Amino acid sequence: MKIMVVDDSRAMRGIILRTLRHAGFGNHDIVEASNGAEALRMIETGPPDLVLCDWNMPEMSGIDLLRALNQKGRKGMKFGFVTSEGTPDIEKLANENGAAFLLTKPFTADTLKTALAGVA
Repeated sequence: MKIMVVDDSRAMRGIILRTLRHAGFGNHDIVEASNGAEALRMIETGPPDLVLCDWNMPEMSGIDLLRALNQKGRKGMKFGFVTSEGTPDIEKLANENGAAFLLTKPFTADTLKTALAGVA
């Protein structure tokens, strides 16, 4: 499985990668993008099976990336948010746009594994 981690913070991408390994997903092909626009370009050339994305990023936010993928008819690609934005309104917006889950920061290997259980 190919997993894309999208976050404008290099440190947070590192934390997510490390947590993925601790949750048992270290043997998957993992790629990184620093914002939604970069992720969209990368997805067009080689789509992942799963996107783990931050909500607030420069150039293109996570919700804008998800909407763009929906417009392009993303088939079979699972999308989840890993973000500090955990309000009911944000969660509703994520669900309405087809996100598989919204995991709030900070998180543990167990909570990430649980979020990915129905997706990965």
